[in-house]
Amino acid sequence: MRFPGRRKHKHYFPVHARDPLFQAVGLDGPAARTHVVGIDQTLVDIDARVPDELLARYALPRGASTVIPNDLAARLYDELLADKLISYEFAGGTVGNTLHNYSLLADDGAILLGVMSEEIRLGTSGYRYLSNTSSRVNLDHLQPVDGPIGRCFALVTPDGERTFAISEGKMNALRPESIPNAVFADASALVISAYLMRCKPGDPMPDATLRAVTLAHEHGVPVVLTLGTKFVIAERAEFWRSFITEHVDLVAMNEEEGEALTGETDPLLACERALELTDLVLCTAGPTGLYLAGYTDDQLKRETRYPLLPGAIPEFNRYEFSRPMKRAGCTTPVKVFAHISPYHGGPAQITSTNGAGDAALSALLHDMAANRYHQGRVPNSSKHVRDFLTYSSMSQVCRYANRVSYEVLVQAAPRLTRGLPQREEGLDDEAYWAH
Repeated sequence: MRFPGRRKHKHYFPVHARDPLFQAVGLDGPAARTHVVGIDQTLVDIDARVPDELLARYALPRGASTVIPNDLAARLYDELLADKLISYEFAGGTVGNTLHNYSLLADDGAILLGVMSEEIRLGTSGYRYLSNTSSRVNLDHLQPVDGPIGRCFALVTPDGERTFAISEGKMNALRPESIPNAVFADASALVISAYLMRCKPGDPMPDATLRAVTLAHEHGVPVVLTLGTKFVIAERAEFWRSFITEHVDLVAMNEEEGEALTGETDPLLACERALELTDLVLCTAGPTGLYLAGYTDDQLKRETRYPLLPGAIPEFNRYEFSRPMKRAGCTTPVKVFAHISPYHGGPAQITSTNGAGDAALSALLHDMAANRYHQGRVPNSSKHVRDFLTYSSMSQVCRYANRVSYEVLVQAAPRLTRGLPQREEGLDDEAYWAH
């Protein structure tokens, strides 16, 4: 497990020379292990710059996510290819993106559950998916299917609006019996998306997802839900509010999805309303930056050393140096919020925002996994006097998530293609990790 950010390695988990203090108290045994589990609709992202009239010809609602039949997808792909409108083709899926990024950041394992074409030929969607996924993501549990995986067309019009057309293939054919119980034993999180519950009647994917959620709860593994798009949430807002209350520990969303879920247009207020449903909320808000909202115990709250910020909740970041907990684990729960503006003001030019939210979530998952790893390695540490959800403070998690998201925004692909620089410019280790 690589810990978030740059640290003085000799003070943490040396590989070649074990800490003599650990030996003295009997903690120099095998290192603790953890991983992240995710379920996804295995698909390939096809990004294309298209004229407005193409959306009308294919009856695709602007800005929406539409499922299209396989024959229509074939015609669309042939036209984009012939007119040289395709910018890139990469392995996609919101959970697949997140697990790939996590494996790069943490240099640690992840397990992906889903389907894969049993027969894979060079250049097909299955081939592109496998060749663009980190080798640290375990694909051994994928269920083989007789047919193609999905294709997701991200069609970007001249005004920058993204319209999605999804060809399902066999991506929703994951059966409940293909969810193994053993993968949850040492997991630090289960990641699912709202798309998994939005399938055709008869598709087994929703049942497979619910089985995974049940197994995660049995093993005490936090369930993380990423909301997908505002249209998926808006069409069944009450269902999602009930689903989150019953099953989900952490919600990842953008400001539009937050509005669809809570009715609040302000991202901060949407986070506060979402905390009525779950324990931790990550909200990316485009040029506004990102927010993190959660609970901590009143006795453990820590005041910020940064300027207090105005907003719909005055001085909302007062306790952003706190570490989040599950509400049920707090004697006196207190809502805490953190915010950060885009790193370096955001990229000068954004090719695509596709995958930026997944990148931010992968950083949060890395910090959650680091917390579990450290707890298994040094159980008597003062870091674990209570059951916190993250290793770092909410403020620090925001900084990390913001930085990772920036790396995706400055490239064309929706997945990280490299790790982060080891040090923030002008910031020494002590200042960076002081809280």
